[in-house]
Amino acid sequence: MEVPGGAAQRDDWDQHWDNYAAAAEQNPAQRYRRKLVFDLLELDGGSPGAELLGIEVSPAGIEISQRKAPSASFIVRDLMDPEPPPGDYRDWATHAVCSEVLEHVDDPTRVIANSLPYMQPGCRLVVTVPAGPMSAFDRHIGHRRHFSPTDLRNLLREAGFEVEMSGGAGFPFFNLYRLAVVLGGRRLVSVGDEVSESPSANAAMATFRALFKLNLPIMRGGWQTVAVARRAAAAGGG
Repeated sequence: MEVPGGAAQRDDWDQHWDNYAAAAEQNPAQRYRRKLVFDLLELDGGSPGAELLGIEVSPAGIEISQRKAPSASFIVRDLMDPEPPPGDYRDWATHAVCSEVLEHVDDPTRVIANSLPYMQPGCRLVVTVPAGPMSAFDRHIGHRRHFSPTDLRNLLREAGFEVEMSGGAGFPFFNLYRLAVVLGGRRLVSVGDEVSESPSANAAMATFRALFKLNLPIMRGGWQTVAVARRAAAAGGG
């Protein structure tokens, strides 16, 4: 089968991890999402000492993640395929996160449905996906689409989850940051990890990190779509 021009490159996740991992460390959007995720997981101080499992399609991504979280376990797995979990990880997780993944795949409902067998009945799942306009950089790293809160709610229900909340976070300053990324166009594609060494870029990121603290609570206007769902007690496994 012939691959359309650029399709192979946009899904080369080993290359994306190598090119952009250091820059992502300084990305104010990533830090903002991390805070959203931890708040919505509602662990009540239970995260220290938690057992962690990461599922990733890219060996390079696993290598980088393992350095950041040496006590965690990782497996290489493409969740587009309905391969069952290793025996130790079936019905395993009490909390789960799917952050900035579903926009990269052709069938996001299948991906989230194939993650379900890793979760215990009642497992709390937090999902983040981008909303708003798509930038040249988004297309470069393989974004197929962005999601409204209604889009994400419907996807999770179709995949077999009970949805507690789906909304838009980040208004107004996350939206402003995303608009700057859109206006940056193709220039951001070629910058890569050089941004982590740029004083002006670091100053801009520090400014946005401060402004993100002033974002309004989760509502419909923010360009960071986020949802909380649970695996239903009667949900089936793959």
